[in-house]
Amino acid sequence: MSESNPRVAIIILNWNGKKFLEQFLPSVLNTQYENLEIVVADNGSTDDSVSFLKDHYPSIRVILLETNYGFAGGYNLSLQQIEADYFALLNSDAEVTPGWVKSIVDLMESDYSIAACQPKILSFNDRNRFEYAGASGGWIDKWGYPFCRGRVFYYCEEDKGQFNNAIEVFWATGAAMIVRSSLFLEFGGFDDYFFAHQEEIDLCWRMKNKGYKIYVQPSSVVYHMGGGSLGQDNPHKLFLNFRNNLIMMYKNLRSGERIVRILMRMVFDGIAGIRFLLSGKLKFFLAVIKAHFAFYRWIFLAKKDRAERKPLKELAGVYNGSVVWDYFLRKKKTFSEIVGTKK
Repeated sequence: MSESNPRVAIIILNWNGKKFLEQFLPSVLNTQYENLEIVVADNGSTDDSVSFLKDHYPSIRVILLETNYGFAGGYNLSLQQIEADYFALLNSDAEVTPGWVKSIVDLMESDYSIAACQPKILSFNDRNRFEYAGASGGWIDKWGYPFCRGRVFYYCEEDKGQFNNAIEVFWATGAAMIVRSSLFLEFGGFDDYFFAHQEEIDLCWRMKNKGYKIYVQPSSVVYHMGGGSLGQDNPHKLFLNFRNNLIMMYKNLRSGERIVRILMRMVFDGIAGIRFLLSGKLKFFLAVIKAHFAFYRWIFLAKKDRAERKPLKELAGVYNGSVVWDYFLRKKKTFSEIVGTKK
């Protein structure tokens, strides 16, 4: 790796997102970093995204995938075709600030044990508030529920500078993640089976189990619109999140922790499913059941990995309590109320 000016490739995975490319590509092109390539990987779009790029941005490299391989598969196939020291994964519905790449790369160049790092993610539509997909760094609780500095479940805090410190976290958001290319490829990239949702948390967890760090650099700022592919109120998104979370826990927890934590997580899932049923959301109730049966199927099909895993509570960015209990029953809405003010 070049120590003075490492090569960075910004890769935008596009799927029927012409309107986002029209709106947000100009900010990406304004990124202030010398050794930079911008790539759009098209995930089998059926709109005129590709023709738009060829007509209006002929200098941008376009990688064509014949079908929609999802977030995980689409990035895996695309990044194998790109040579760079760092991969900067960026959602198509994100507006970046000019220095967003450099401040992260400078941090990562100072410590090779940092495998991946995210910027501070603010809402494009409410620019003083954190955005759902990452906020100021991802955490996880003891039962596998992901949350963020600045976002717990669907409550996004106002950004008052309370999370402006660059620190080690548990996971970096795939909406805007810079990862060392050598490590991304060494770890096999994202898990294709996930298709979409929580694949970045799984990758970060695998890296942390091998001793690498995941960071947030809040001096780097990205504004994210969110909901570009699947909206929040979508049964298929719920299915993917519930299924993938169980798979992720099975893959990354130590065998001694796995049974209790997954069983408890499934109890929480069951309670959520009953709430969906009682509120008349039959499709969401069925999505929870479908997710559990898909998880059972995965267990029988998956290749068993005997790699050593670290105790979850020993990893940075882990809350050794229940964020569900704190948020829904104790009515604590903010990260600092739940985790504390020193994080």
